[in-house]
Amino acid sequence: MDRKSILIVEDEFIIADVLANILKPAGYKVCGIANSVKEALELIEEFKPEFVLLDIYLKGKLTGIDLAHKLMELNIPFIYISANSNQQVLDSAKMTNPYGFVIKPFRDKDVLTALDIAVYRHDNQLENGSRQTAHLQKKAAEILSSSQSWELKMLQMGKSVQPYIPFEFLSFGLEQKEKEEFYELGFSRIGYDEYQLIGANELMMITSKKLHELARLKANDLVVQMATWYDEIELEALFQVPSLKKLYMDKYKLRSHLALPVELGHGQTAHYNFYSRRPDAYQADHLLLCSRLLPVIENFTAKMLRKLDSPLISGSESYSTKHPAAVSAQPNPFTGIIGNSHLLLTVFDHVSQVAKADASVLILGESGTGKEKIAERIHALSLRKDKPFIRINCAALPTSLIDSELFGHEKGAFTGAHERKIGRFEQAHTGTIFLDEIGELPLESQSKLLRVLQEKEIERIGGRTTIKTDVRIIAATNRDLTKEVAEGRFRLDLFYRINVFPIVMPPLRERKEDIADLANHFLAIYSRKIGKTIRGIAPQVMDNMKRYHWPGNIRELENLIERNVLLTRDDMITSMVLPNLLEQQPQPVVIETGVSTMSDGERAHIMAALKKCNGKIWGEGGAASLLNLPPTTLNSKMKKLGIRKDFGA
Repeated sequence: MDRKSILIVEDEFIIADVLANILKPAGYKVCGIANSVKEALELIEEFKPEFVLLDIYLKGKLTGIDLAHKLMELNIPFIYISANSNQQVLDSAKMTNPYGFVIKPFRDKDVLTALDIAVYRHDNQLENGSRQTAHLQKKAAEILSSSQSWELKMLQMGKSVQPYIPFEFLSFGLEQKEKEEFYELGFSRIGYDEYQLIGANELMMITSKKLHELARLKANDLVVQMATWYDEIELEALFQVPSLKKLYMDKYKLRSHLALPVELGHGQTAHYNFYSRRPDAYQADHLLLCSRLLPVIENFTAKMLRKLDSPLISGSESYSTKHPAAVSAQPNPFTGIIGNSHLLLTVFDHVSQVAKADASVLILGESGTGKEKIAERIHALSLRKDKPFIRINCAALPTSLIDSELFGHEKGAFTGAHERKIGRFEQAHTGTIFLDEIGELPLESQSKLLRVLQEKEIERIGGRTTIKTDVRIIAATNRDLTKEVAEGRFRLDLFYRINVFPIVMPPLRERKEDIADLANHFLAIYSRKIGKTIRGIAPQVMDNMKRYHWPGNIRELENLIERNVLLTRDDMITSMVLPNLLEQQPQPVVIETGVSTMSDGERAHIMAALKKCNGKIWGEGGAASLLNLPPTTLNSKMKKLGIRKDFGA
């Protein structure tokens, strides 16, 4: 293996020297040792290291976390070294996307294993990046040579970018100059592969504004010179004056934004504006993606603007769109997974992005959210789709039989082993293995699993030969693995090995717009199965279902519908017994105050919740859970209201 050049950033000389003595015999080149962020930046400039081993706590005002943000900008992978492994440290580390974590005191093997995993994850990302660029280049060429209309070609390009830069709304146009006619083309996503095309005429009808009014609003748009992203809080601060972007945000309930300017030469710049309904959809990683994909997008855009049917050169008569209002081009590969909420569509995009790669996937989410169905879709869309797909529920395995189930055994290997058994990994050879509830594996089995993943070979119990395996790993858990790692119940090195491409399944309470579709889907299934004719669910019952918290998620909804189909005597479900809504919804903390502003009330409300949870924001028993808010939303609100994370005023 081609060993990397590594910079060590550690302010304790003895530890830095130990690290260097571990790395050099293993073939790594240590290009320098720094004891501060300032010295590290100087050495990075001089030696251009391929990896950085980074202590979190360093001498001076700047910490390893500060340096990590700079390393992210420079696209240099790094591994944290820390004497602390508590939840707060792990949460802070996670926010900077490290490639691994080594806890002091460490063994030689810990450091080398962490580096092996980091190199594996980084190489996977590089491979995925090259694949993404090549795929987009091919798609752009196909789109340019197609016979579709100009607007539909722009839509096809947007759809090609969707798996990498997610959006619920995308707009395209040139910078609005004085006295120039208004032109802007928008795409509103309404399904997995369904988009509403919105040209100038459609926008005038939707907003009840005239063309010159839209032009004036567009002229007020903030023009950026390089790719930039904004979260919900930043957008609220930016959009204080009316503008076209603010119009889109308000009309389509958009909460975050990524702006991508494309230089076309001759003083001309095109602007792709991506928007999402999630408050934190865009991160620094998306800027790296933009940088990588920009040459393809620039070339495509320049060619599109030179085409004879371009509305930007062929006169105002082309400004109205000549196409159906909604466009759906291909069969939905996610048929059978019900819902069109933006959170679920984001999951579909992630699956489409990772399916054809061989990278390990970790599906996270509460019980009953549909993790197994997503694992099935990843396999069905992969290059291994015609090979075995082996499921194993780690929580259902007796501890004494785990190794036998996973790796097999020879006849006579132990009492009761009357014949040879082929393990699940061997059965999955050339295909995919789905390790459901991987967080339930005991530590000893985790260690053996890690070795199999690293060495790609197994030994049956009682066997004397190794068996090579070629298996794609998809794992799932309803546990918070970072918390499990912090509390010593899950191996850190295994976590980083399987967490190459995480996919988060949203709980049903966060995608309530899907409840009606899911309920009617299950109603049709169980009505047919039981032999009853039931027309539907009464509106007031559906309203109650949308207010319910659904701790059991989709599985609970399915069971509830089945029970009510059995119980109802009418052709309409007009009543449904739900657990007490007030018991299920986290209760607000009531604060007795005098007359105050809405912000004051919200601030007091959040601070009371933080006090009740002893300052804990994330995870079980945290303020976000108490207030029934996504942790990212609560964090944004705290920033907006000036509440520090130690919840001081």
